[in-house]
Amino acid sequence: MITNPILPGFNPDPSICRAGPDYYIATSTFEWYPGVQIHHSTDLVNWRLVSRPLNRASQLDMRGNPDSCGIWAPCLSYADGLFWLVYTDVKRLDGNFKDAHNYIVTAPDIAGPWSDPVYVNSSGFDPSLFHDEDRRKWFLNMVWNHRTDSVGGNPKHPAFAGILAQEYDPAAGKLIGEPVNIFAGSSHGLVEGSHLFRRDGWYYLTVAEGGTGYDHAVTMARSRSLTGPYELHPDTFLMTSKDAPDAPLQRAGHGQMVETPDGQVYHTHLCSRPLPGIRRSPLGRETAIQKCVWGEDGWLRLAHGGLVPALEVDAPDANSRKLPVDPVRWEFSGDRLPEDFQWLRTPYPERIFSMTGSALRLHARESIGSWFEQALVARRQEHLAFRAETSVRFAPRNFQQTAGLVHYYNRSKFHYLAVTWHEELGRVLTILSCPGDWPHGKLEFPLAKPVALPADGRVELAMEVGGADLQFQWRVPGTDWQAVGPVLDASVISDEGGRGEHASFTGAFTGMAAFDTSGSAISADFDRFDYIPAQT
Repeated sequence: MITNPILPGFNPDPSICRAGPDYYIATSTFEWYPGVQIHHSTDLVNWRLVSRPLNRASQLDMRGNPDSCGIWAPCLSYADGLFWLVYTDVKRLDGNFKDAHNYIVTAPDIAGPWSDPVYVNSSGFDPSLFHDEDRRKWFLNMVWNHRTDSVGGNPKHPAFAGILAQEYDPAAGKLIGEPVNIFAGSSHGLVEGSHLFRRDGWYYLTVAEGGTGYDHAVTMARSRSLTGPYELHPDTFLMTSKDAPDAPLQRAGHGQMVETPDGQVYHTHLCSRPLPGIRRSPLGRETAIQKCVWGEDGWLRLAHGGLVPALEVDAPDANSRKLPVDPVRWEFSGDRLPEDFQWLRTPYPERIFSMTGSALRLHARESIGSWFEQALVARRQEHLAFRAETSVRFAPRNFQQTAGLVHYYNRSKFHYLAVTWHEELGRVLTILSCPGDWPHGKLEFPLAKPVALPADGRVELAMEVGGADLQFQWRVPGTDWQAVGPVLDASVISDEGGRGEHASFTGAFTGMAAFDTSGSAISADFDRFDYIPAQT
């Protein structure tokens, strides 16, 4: 069986393609660097991260991009001996404009090297590239209409003005002909995330609708002509959880179909797993996959029936087995950052961290939550209950210098256990929290009084997260762990915390952070990081 989600934690907008016996899924990364995650599988059951292709300044610079902007909805395809990746870099979220720029990069191998980007257009986001049987290529994206009152954190239908299609000339590296609005969407509205698939003389179009919250859906339509007109699926939707509030996979939508070599059909989709009794999803929008079948009427449907996605579906090969998930420790003893970790926005990571051979050294820069140069290195939270530990050497000289362990979503949603300096107590522990105060990002300080630390030496920091509860702990080497501060609300470190799921598109991360608002760029050395899941 395939157990969903197949890519746990923040992995939204899954675009899937097959190259021979190999399957690849590309997912959105928003403001996290490098851009786009690509996972590989040979059985649709087990997946491994194999590439983050947008990894240099000539491809991507997101400094200044607001929270939940950056890389939206990539589309990955394989044709003509190349992998093709199209994506949007969104520069603005709020108000009537999006400033969404679309690009294409290519590579002969999934591991790269990936080309510098070719600019395509800026008329809307969620692009895809369709390779037709006559070898012509078509570029699709939703078109954004700024002439609307659809602003803020609750998008309305008028801004989502349909799906554009235009021919793309790869030799010239540009669009040719005129764009055609091929599909206005269903009455459910908010049409985006389009993908084309050709079968038996039909062009099948799947789109995401209903917004990326709890009304999300995959809508399907078809036409004999690529440019339409398109008729809606008899059920309108291929899948949705919008009318099943108790289903374990919520917010189902935005995905793509793929055929196995023997003709079986699967369709990826994003989903979320809210905390029990709370409509908050710390793990963000995750990737799942459903088995589908073609009906006698020529329409695709879920193999298990209905519209609600399943936790378990049949794998292409009945002998496939899911590999276990084990606790992980990173010693930071190499010269490269382990692949599980990412940072924020900047294509110049040497400015915010380096590998010493025995530690990850953070070079403290701007404040936590900065949109420009923030020394924060973290990995995805993939379980609703887990423990994270780290060990830091840090000698602050003033209160503007901190380093420590963070549970992070964005500038208005985080909890941060930090080593810093106090004028009377010397080196101390403090907690900085921002429990969803958008747009101000005002801090709270849950510790009534900082905890005094030894004047020098390593300090070990930990967090225990169980559902909606977070408890920080600390110790010096050779002593027992002890709790520090009150139990904090971990549920706010979620899509729905703060301003809500229509404007928060990533997921919770756990990792290491440092800042130095004095401008001295003090360093902090972290010699290990442990991530220990309490459940799978």
